[in-house]
Amino acid sequence: MSQPVRIDLEGFGKAYGGVPVLRDVSFTLYGGRVHGLLGENGAGKSTLLKAVCGAVAPDTGRILLDGRPISVGSPRDALRHGFALISQELALVPAMTVLDNVYLGRWRNRLGWRTAGADGRSFARLLERTGFELDPAVLVRDLPLAAQQQVEILRALASGASVIGMDEPTALLTKTETDRLLAVVRQLAADGAAVMLISHFLDELLSVCDDITVLRDGRHVTTGPAAEQTPDSLVRHMVGRPLDLFYPEPAPVPATAPVLLSARDLRGGSAVRGVSMEIRAGEIVGVAGLVGSGRSETLRAIFGADPRDGGVVEVAGHPVPSGSPSRAMRAGLAMVPESRKEQGLVLERSVRENIALASLGERQLAGFVRGGPERAAAGSMLHDLDVRGSDLSGPVWTLSGGNQQKVLFGKWLLERPKVLLVDEPTRGVDVAAKSQIHRLLVDLAAKGMAVLMVSSEVEEVLGLAHRVLVMRHGRLVAEFPRGEATREQVLALAFADEDARPDPISSRTGKEERQ
Repeated sequence: MSQPVRIDLEGFGKAYGGVPVLRDVSFTLYGGRVHGLLGENGAGKSTLLKAVCGAVAPDTGRILLDGRPISVGSPRDALRHGFALISQELALVPAMTVLDNVYLGRWRNRLGWRTAGADGRSFARLLERTGFELDPAVLVRDLPLAAQQQVEILRALASGASVIGMDEPTALLTKTETDRLLAVVRQLAADGAAVMLISHFLDELLSVCDDITVLRDGRHVTTGPAAEQTPDSLVRHMVGRPLDLFYPEPAPVPATAPVLLSARDLRGGSAVRGVSMEIRAGEIVGVAGLVGSGRSETLRAIFGADPRDGGVVEVAGHPVPSGSPSRAMRAGLAMVPESRKEQGLVLERSVRENIALASLGERQLAGFVRGGPERAAAGSMLHDLDVRGSDLSGPVWTLSGGNQQKVLFGKWLLERPKVLLVDEPTRGVDVAAKSQIHRLLVDLAAKGMAVLMVSSEVEEVLGLAHRVLVMRHGRLVAEFPRGEATREQVLALAFADEDARPDPISSRTGKEERQ
């Protein structure tokens, strides 16, 4: 690559519906360096990245590329100047092959006929450059998420991009996949590219970035070398005050607390293979394991979102039938799903409608929703959960990721459930929102709710749960009381070979007794 580029961002501003999202943001990027972009949800990070890469039209601001003003009014303009965006929502065509996606819109041709051989040779050079192992003939829909992100990166490189924006690229990846991706990010910078990286994982940013810019409420707070920052200093820049980064201590659970959730020999396809557990009132039980271990499927089977092949689920001693979320809700179950955008929220509908959706029956009269009670209930919940920048009548997609996650919690808390099932409670939210959600879960348990939580962050499970269950190949393989498990122990059990798997266990409150 030629001389590394310099990109000056000057005076970027953007408002949605009169609400400012970016306010006169200016800083400089350099080729050959990884530049982290950090801030709370709603700080304007994603909007800025989209504006720089042509996906969003800013109200004010300009870009100087090596001192020369350029226009990036569209993604096509941005690509022409060497800017490429890899957003949280991957922009791939699932029914097309890896090769076709990488060269989509840029297929080599001669006299109008595609020269696939030239694309294939170019693709092979890209694989050699990145170290990726992708079959060009495989359909994208058949790839795991980590491989799909690799396809996005290859597409950016195939376009000749010298400025690459990445928005939360590791949010859904395992630790191993994250390490591989960050190695590629370093290699891109070593090859001369300017990489803009958004992440909520502070240690990740500090490990891979050369420079970090912090935004707060749409304003530029600071830009400087990553080596001069610490997690605590970054949090102070983000929220304007110190923040407790430690997990709140859950209240002890009395041995006499009633069992609110019981699952016995739960089975569902190959994903759930004889899971049994009990959770008492006031208890938080965390489930750790790899993606594909059956964690999410277990929660969905308990809630009735997926049919069960066998087993019994009871809430407060009353059986819950299989395959019926509505009957599970009436029994006292609620579930915050893994993906708020695909499974939890109706993005085009208003904040008020979303937060009231699960409890509509409580505010209906003769089949009509009573607007006054709905507005009052939604407004009270938004206040309790500290949802910021919210207009009850505005679509929920206009909220930041952290505030959307709070709305999703609020939707189910209006139901006043006995048992809350939570799948990835803090995925894609900033440290401030994460701290609030952690406190919320502990407070709910302290008020007598039973909480069953799945998280890919082992530290989150260890930090919040009264008991930790480890899942592998559709079975529970270990149980630890609070304070008796380490991250290394949990990961070793999660990754253990099939032949080394211990006998399945039944989880109980209190000291484990092996049969």
